[in-house]
Amino acid sequence: DGRPIKVFNSRNPAEIDWTSCGAEIVVESTGVFTTVEAAGVHLGGSVKKVLISAPSKDAPMFVMGVNEETYDPATMDVVSNASCTTNASAVIVKVLEENWGIEAGLLTTIHAATATQKTVDGPSKAWRLGRSALNNIIPSTTGAAKALGKVIPAVEGKLNGYALRVPTVTGSFVDFTFQLKNPATLEQIKEKMAAAASPSFGYTEDQMVSCDIIGDTHGCIFDAASCMAMTPTFVKLTTFYDNEYGYTNQLVRFIGLIASKL
Repeated sequence: DGRPIKVFNSRNPAEIDWTSCGAEIVVESTGVFTTVEAAGVHLGGSVKKVLISAPSKDAPMFVMGVNEETYDPATMDVVSNASCTTNASAVIVKVLEENWGIEAGLLTTIHAATATQKTVDGPSKAWRLGRSALNNIIPSTTGAAKALGKVIPAVEGKLNGYALRVPTVTGSFVDFTFQLKNPATLEQIKEKMAAAASPSFGYTEDQMVSCDIIGDTHGCIFDAASCMAMTPTFVKLTTFYDNEYGYTNQLVRFIGLIASKL
């Protein structure tokens, strides 16, 4: 569109002259500076807020469509947009907790390969992640379930899970099994999920596969066709999400919120 983009090249964020381009909000996406102290180095000059595009140990975490109303610009200069998987599961957790209550939940994300993986077998601190991403289903950890407890405090300590890394470029899937406090039919749950639809959370009854989600702007799409109930209090709910593009759109939505409160 003819608009110039200024590029900096520094390993030390404190050396970046954000003021020279008038930046007020910095998106920290290196994956290296994920704490308030480390990401806060960007603050100063023209920079008023820093948004971390990853989970954080100590920065307040937000998912658009779930808890953005708790964002306080007066006290929060460094915040986190959580992870793509947290964004892909937070709305269903919120809907269930508000309507029926959650006793416990286990999450599995069938997740596209990421930059931390190897193209061929090689050395890695995490043995399995050292195996080739090209031809393996690789069990791995995910912090998404625990992060949900920070985004939705009512479920803290009730959720856990893991990831299965698969050989796709993007397009991932959340398989979440819940024990509910109060009974519900699957149709009742689907109705509530459909009612929660927003730019951040989609709903479909189409027979989707992972490539269908690529380029979708929602944080996730509720996959009604794959959901099931074993008993009125034991249910499996699923979502598809573009772990790159969908997450980026969630990030942009949060930037818009932050900018509106500067």
